[in-house]
Amino acid sequence: MSIVTLLPFIVLIGAMFLMTRSAKKKQQAAAQMRNEMQPGTGVRTIGGMYATVKEIGDETVLLEVAPGVHAVYAKNAIGAVLEDSEYNRIVHGDVEESDSDTVVPDDASSLTEAAEAKDTETAEVEDAPKADLTKKADAAEAAAEGQKDGKTDGETDAK
Repeated sequence: MSIVTLLPFIVLIGAMFLMTRSAKKKQQAAAQMRNEMQPGTGVRTIGGMYATVKEIGDETVLLEVAPGVHAVYAKNAIGAVLEDSEYNRIVHGDVEESDSDTVVPDDASSLTEAAEAKDTETAEVEDAPKADLTKKADAAEAAAEGQKDGKTDGETDAK
């Protein structure tokens, strides 16, 4: 066998090795993240639920999903361990101080004010006299043509 026939198999085996290695690294990182959990830490489950860790067992974790509401989850169900600031921002709506000058209104009044201003501009344009865009020469020519053959609209030559 030549090296040309073996090359695709070598490439395939190499790709499988790299994919397996990458998956193994992700699993190790997830396991390390779960091992670093401590009571009081905010987490997100793989189902998308946010909760606070209350107790940690060997295979399970006790989560507080609402004040006074506890649920037992498998450690593998924890998708992410969140920093306190991120958890508070998501769950409690706490706003962090930022350097941004972007202002987001609390209500839609700024949107309706803009729409009302646009409506008044549109009303002013609608009150203006309408321009006659038809060509008078074409209209006169069509009228003259109708008189030439002595027929009115809708009449035909069929007998």
